[in-house]
Amino acid sequence: MLDVRYKDKTYLSKYDLDVNLFSEFDLLVSDVIPVRKVFILNTDKGDKVLKKVSYSVSLLEFINYGIEYIKSNNFNRIIEFEKAKNNNIYVPWKDDIYCIMNLVEGRECEYSNPVDVMLTSRALAELHRASEGLINEEAFKMLLVKNQKRYLSGKIIQNFNKKLGELRFFKSIATLYENKNEFDYIFLDNEKYYEENILQSIKILEHSEYYNLCKEKDKIVFCHHDLAHHNILINVQQVYFLDFDYAVVDLKVHDICNFINKAIKNFAYDIEKCHSILNEYTSVNPLEHRELEVLYGMLSFPEDFYSIARDYYTRKKQWSEDVFLSRLKSKVEYRENREEFLEAFKNHYNC
Repeated sequence: MLDVRYKDKTYLSKYDLDVNLFSEFDLLVSDVIPVRKVFILNTDKGDKVLKKVSYSVSLLEFINYGIEYIKSNNFNRIIEFEKAKNNNIYVPWKDDIYCIMNLVEGRECEYSNPVDVMLTSRALAELHRASEGLINEEAFKMLLVKNQKRYLSGKIIQNFNKKLGELRFFKSIATLYENKNEFDYIFLDNEKYYEENILQSIKILEHSEYYNLCKEKDKIVFCHHDLAHHNILINVQQVYFLDFDYAVVDLKVHDICNFINKAIKNFAYDIEKCHSILNEYTSVNPLEHRELEVLYGMLSFPEDFYSIARDYYTRKKQWSEDVFLSRLKSKVEYRENREEFLEAFKNHYNC
């Protein structure tokens, strides 16, 4: 936790909290409060959130178009950008880009709370439903051309094959180390098993209706793609979605898979929790059996094991050795639970 806080502190130190920047948004700021990687601003127009954007203006416009489209379809529990004096949603400032959003009141979603999970499942279904038809918008198609990496529909098998190659590369690195540490030994002991998991996941998807579904525009939505608990706020029984930095265009089951993985991984891969998520989601936004088969293929991919190996061997995250090691151990310890979960899912949904 200290490593994460330190990293956020380092990131926040790069902000320029100049009153002239705030005046570009026509705001008078009386106080600034750091929270994660943003600042909460106490202003003359209420509390706001200041964010330094680490990507292109084109990508910001892609995200905002998706958000505005969803809002136009009566889903308002979502972030909203403050417009600057020049009517843009951003201000270029000393080689950086800043935007300001309205502050959403609420508490962070708790995946240990079944009511939170139930409410979020329904809200996710409503979010997806509100984004249907987005890819038919000509203006959005133009933004997609500039942000092709955010169009993931039809690319998952290719993506999984790429990750399989990366996992094998990490294995070759760890094998060559003369002075292997505990992380290396645990990784090498488990790598073959998870490599076979990936191959099985690819096989399931290749024998599913995946490519046909990707041709059906009503199955493709604006996916949040980062459904961490802190990106979901709950106020009374209303669920709000924040931080669409990683938003993509893909099948509905992309987000559902992401949500299920986050909700169950620290709860011994509880299949009942998964059933609850899907029951709540489909009560609002139905899923065909073909989509459930694709979801099964996605869930079969060992994202947790792959991501910890990637983050460790590429040093993508600046965690200590102890943090990496404890996280790897926790992921491999649930191997049997995960197997039982996937078997139960396969049998229950006839995949």
